[in-house]
Amino acid sequence: MTGSPRRILGLSVLLVVAGLTVGLAAGSSPTLASAQLAHQHHRHPTPTPTLTATTSPSPTSTPTATLTPTGLPSSTPTASATAPATPSATPSATPTASPWPVTGLHFTANGNFSSSGQYLPGADGFNLADVSSLAEVNALPTGVQGLVWLGTCAGATSSFDSTVDAFVGNAKLFGFYVMDEPDISSCSAANLKAEDDWIHSHVPGARAFAVLENQSAAVDPSYGWYTPVNSDLDLVGLDPYPVRSELSSPDYAEISLRVSAATAAGWPVSSLVPVYQTFGGGTDTDDADGHWVLPTAAQEDTILADWAAVVPTPVFDYAYSWGAQDSDMALSQVPPLQSVFLAKNTA
Repeated sequence: MTGSPRRILGLSVLLVVAGLTVGLAAGSSPTLASAQLAHQHHRHPTPTPTLTATTSPSPTSTPTATLTPTGLPSSTPTASATAPATPSATPSATPTASPWPVTGLHFTANGNFSSSGQYLPGADGFNLADVSSLAEVNALPTGVQGLVWLGTCAGATSSFDSTVDAFVGNAKLFGFYVMDEPDISSCSAANLKAEDDWIHSHVPGARAFAVLENQSAAVDPSYGWYTPVNSDLDLVGLDPYPVRSELSSPDYAEISLRVSAATAAGWPVSSLVPVYQTFGGGTDTDDADGHWVLPTAAQEDTILADWAAVVPTPVFDYAYSWGAQDSDMALSQVPPLQSVFLAKNTA
């Protein structure tokens, strides 16, 4: 015999109420398991800087369940959870590779002065002058320093000493251009060191500089004659000239090859001075019996960019040459190249 529907419903209600009462008396309440969202950051070590995004993880909340007992049976308890905030990615600006080595000092050699004594390369942003006398240094305009040409490798002779000592305390002096492409057969490391040591001890702060001679072929350069230890030079120039008549296209790879050879000989990158080709033609021949060709503005841009990749922040840089030599064409005669250097030197 079955009971009446009302009696059955009444018993069910009593059972539910009793169950809730027991649960509350025992201090128990249902909870949900908590979950935590982990954020992982990645950095990609690539040679060229790329666009990166940074995220800031926000704390996650633990989902909880809320049960509200009443005198009558309530509906099934529900869980309320606060979803973690979605991190926002803020892209950073992509660094742009410099189109040229970055330095505040710019040198170019030969024919720097007009017949009236005006410093001509200054119009294109050059501020390190090719000078050979105290009078020229003293006459330099404000903001221009002098790199004094010496061109001797006989050691610290009395003549050398007196020439150098004349510049003691001169605020317009940058340093001394001691030698250009010296050869070990006629310029011993000991003599060069004696000269550089005299400069350092008598004219504190002056830099001793020389352009190094490549001792091998252009495609396989070598610099073993002079080192920082046996010469005491502060700065050395490297002069690959990649635009040549025997090549179907400029050999820009010579730039990085020269830098690798110099560092292998012990010269730190911080001591290297880029020497840019700004001349062509003339009667001189290269090591393959060709001759140097005047770079176009586009070729000069490539030379500068390739130097920036291997010597990004030299103490100074060097455009060879401002004045013409041996019937060639040089920077002072070529407005398109002057525009390239004006943009670079005044950037």
